[in-house]
Amino acid sequence: MSVTERTDVLVVGSGFGGSIPAYHLAAGGARVVVLERGPHLGSQDFAHDLRMGSYTRTVDLVEGDGITVVAGNCVGGSSVVYFAASLRAPGFVFDRQGSLGHRLWPSSLTRASLDPWYDRVEETLPVSLPRWDQVPYPGGLFAAACTRAGRTCNPVPVAVDLDRCTNCNWMLNGCHFDAKRSMLLNYLPAATAAGAEIRALHEAQTIAPATTPGYRYRVAYTVLDGDDYRVPVGAGTIEAKVLVLAGGALGTPVLLQRSAALLGGVPSAVGRYFSGNGDRVSIADVDESKVRELLGLQRAPGVAYEGFPVGKPIGSMSFDRLDPQDPEFTRFSLQQIYFPGITNILAQATDRPDSSWFGVAKKDLRSRWRSWLSVLAMTEDDNEGVFGPPPATGSFTRVASSVGLSTLRHRPTAHTLRGWAAADAEARAVLERDGLARVRPWSETVGSLTAHPLASCRMGDDPATSALDDHNELRGHPGLFVTDAAAVPTSLCVNPSLTVAALAERACPHIVDRAAEAGVAVRYGAPAPDGATSGRRGVLGQAR
Repeated sequence: MSVTERTDVLVVGSGFGGSIPAYHLAAGGARVVVLERGPHLGSQDFAHDLRMGSYTRTVDLVEGDGITVVAGNCVGGSSVVYFAASLRAPGFVFDRQGSLGHRLWPSSLTRASLDPWYDRVEETLPVSLPRWDQVPYPGGLFAAACTRAGRTCNPVPVAVDLDRCTNCNWMLNGCHFDAKRSMLLNYLPAATAAGAEIRALHEAQTIAPATTPGYRYRVAYTVLDGDDYRVPVGAGTIEAKVLVLAGGALGTPVLLQRSAALLGGVPSAVGRYFSGNGDRVSIADVDESKVRELLGLQRAPGVAYEGFPVGKPIGSMSFDRLDPQDPEFTRFSLQQIYFPGITNILAQATDRPDSSWFGVAKKDLRSRWRSWLSVLAMTEDDNEGVFGPPPATGSFTRVASSVGLSTLRHRPTAHTLRGWAAADAEARAVLERDGLARVRPWSETVGSLTAHPLASCRMGDDPATSALDDHNELRGHPGLFVTDAAAVPTSLCVNPSLTVAALAERACPHIVDRAAEAGVAVRYGAPAPDGATSGRRGVLGQAR
């Protein structure tokens, strides 16, 4: 006979969106359980190699129809594998209308109203702004090219302890030195210290109404084999008075879709309006002699650059094309970024489809790998992704330990293509000036690729086009909140982690209110995990 457990608050997922509510609810006095489908690893487990069984333990590569998504799969979620760029979204983002013709973000949410919640996150992580002498070589090269082309460029604020960082450039594999400020170093240990229980290798499968009086939701889960996530080794159910979904923009909508009949329906916007944050990647094949001649740079005696894999993955960024007066779908940022060697096959060698993937030109291009510079454009896309019927279990069909097939279908609209074209043109204008480099986009034969999935269960004021209200609560389902990247309404033109975290912080007072209404002895107002209180003082006045 199966036994159903009970808790005050159940959190599904332990990344930015899950760890923050887990901490605040536990610190406020609630009993909190966190279900995380990935393993629980620490700095001692993060290896500096690309062997199967190393990074594949924590990173999922999920292929949809027309798009591939990279996501974290471990306790700490994507915060463990992200590149730590921590930026606030530009103010104009909150006024975006997309192709629907009306404001997509809730009217109560503006950059000014979110700033105090950004402050809370930055205080906790914390976020650092590198000096130019702390920016990696590729970041310096990009900055020099921008300056020569008449553009501005700035170091990127990062959630990294710069004194501890060794510039090993293995951020995808976690941080072996605990320099990257993932959730493993702040919110999660603080939640555990406050009594929260974190259960790794537990994958939520369905949500249904609770059967116990006083409880709202019943979640069925499977326990996964730590060596092969496709193999279930156990199962269970747990009921909660409040449920927080934070399984990511690939996981949360699928869980809700699968549970729709059990819940008596879910909003029509669940599983629609997916955004890849407008991500667009190009590779610049840099001419070393031009680096010396045009930019006057020298990384070492006799070596102008050859520094693509040296340093941190993200170093510098141009914000010149983020003018709020420009039309929507023409605004974007350009960021210097490094991707591991396993992605090098994606660089398009020629303009001809028949020779861009294979052949001599491709081998020749890859032979100059150390002289590459990769650029990430984050544009205003059109939220065109749609999920099909959910698989029987999980967020996608797992075909290998870290590889999955999703029902997500993505066809970029003319608006999205317009933004990508503008970003491509700007990258060429900066990097191809006087023959400094040749810009090659990543091959489009594999569709677009993003590490910033968003908006598949988004907030908004319009019930027809948003699944959540402005407090992150699922419409028609009191006490069920979504606090991960799925809640972010649109692409942001910058890396989204800080905004996801700030929105999760903002949702916590409302989650506390719902828990208190359900009879939980809980209150809002905990300090930052390290005891700091300045951020708390900044939000208490608007916490309700």
